[in-house]
Amino acid sequence: MEVKPIVPTKYKTKEINGIPAQVVCSAFADHIFVVVTQYGKMGTLISIKPDVLSGEITHPTFTTKVLLGKDEPLIHVYAKNLVTFISQESGNKPVLLALALKDMNVEGLQTAKEVLRSCQVW
Repeated sequence: MEVKPIVPTKYKTKEINGIPAQVVCSAFADHIFVVVTQYGKMGTLISIKPDVLSGEITHPTFTTKVLLGKDEPLIHVYAKNLVTFISQESGNKPVLLALALKDMNVEGLQTAKEVLRSCQVW
């Protein structure tokens, strides 16, 4: 008999902007937890929640809130662009993102999104 983990989790390692990064995705009952780090630490912790408007359940807007770490506008933009597809594909579940990257740019964002797609647990 195969034992299933209590919390489905996937782990990947990939270079983002030439620097090794670790990505961990876990699916809890009410949230998706994602860690993207190049430091081996969780870094800034961001909550991304869908705001479902009546009649617009297929295209929600998202609210980001920094729970721990630097609360800078770039963090909100990067977090929203990085994980909104996860929330949408998981049935509009909120996402808790731990982000610790050495350089946040468009190329790194695209690479991180590809890795997240391969870590799908939702």
